[in-house]
Amino acid sequence: MGDDPDHQTRRPQPQPRPQPQPHPQADDLPTRLKSYEGHPAAVSATGKDPVNLPMIRHWCEALGDSHPAYAGPDAVAPPTMLQAWTMGGLAGHTGRSSSYDELLALLDAAGCTSVVATDCEQEYLQPLRPGDEITFDTVIESVSDRKTTKLGTGHFVTTRTDVRVGGTLVGTHRFRILKYAPVQGKKTPPRPRRPRPVVNRDNAGFWEGVEQRRLLIQRCTACATLRFPWLPGCAHCGGPDWDTVEAGGEGTVYSYVVMHHPPFPAFDPPYAVVLVELAEGVRMISNVVGTPYDKVRIGMPVRLAFRTYDGDLTLPVFRAADEEATV
Repeated sequence: MGDDPDHQTRRPQPQPRPQPQPHPQADDLPTRLKSYEGHPAAVSATGKDPVNLPMIRHWCEALGDSHPAYAGPDAVAPPTMLQAWTMGGLAGHTGRSSSYDELLALLDAAGCTSVVATDCEQEYLQPLRPGDEITFDTVIESVSDRKTTKLGTGHFVTTRTDVRVGGTLVGTHRFRILKYAPVQGKKTPPRPRRPRPVVNRDNAGFWEGVEQRRLLIQRCTACATLRFPWLPGCAHCGGPDWDTVEAGGEGTVYSYVVMHHPPFPAFDPPYAVVLVELAEGVRMISNVVGTPYDKVRIGMPVRLAFRTYDGDLTLPVFRAADEEATV
């Protein structure tokens, strides 16, 4: 039998030993996102410009802030300008690292292709003065677990920027965005309602006046300075007490922008957003209705009107004064 090839004893062949598997790489999205926490987004970046009076003046004019601390030979920069000194423009900063871009690309690949800024937090440690040259470091502080919002499902990404002058920490800026996958609607939704104003104890009187079709302006009872928007105290003298005066309704277009993109629910672009200077001297943001967006001009006389949206939301708007005269 041993010589008969058809009757040879068949011995089982040894099976290869299972080889130990290497540790699997972290290929699940939450773990990969979390791995970016603590990575730098910018290292030893420098401000494009030193702290300077022209930028301070433009900022204060845009916000209507005439506080004397922000002008003159001993001027300081408004604390809320902290982020402005770190902005790199379209070219960015030389100290920028690739980690933040990699993180956003990872979220894009996971379908989170849309982004919206959600909030920021600032801490001020010492004032900035004209001539100060700032440096800053930015770190990816946290990436949240997956969250579901009305906009869609995604992740909140928080960065922290430490701002320094001559090596001294002068302020910290935290900036948070939501990187999300937009909700996919299966049918055309009804036209959304206009956003409702946030009414609190500081501005409730203004909105009560609007409901009565009156535009009320705060007036400090200590120095008689008018202020708008409504604030809990006077920015001129610091006085906490105030009363109101009713605006007469006359004004001019001080500045404006035309919104083309991005589109916002309940608004039909293009449309003009105007900064109106009232005859009383304060400025407010609103819309000019009844005039095509490309006919709005700086210096155009306007007249206060009130318009109701969605059946229950009354807002102060403006009409061109010549149109108002013909109505």
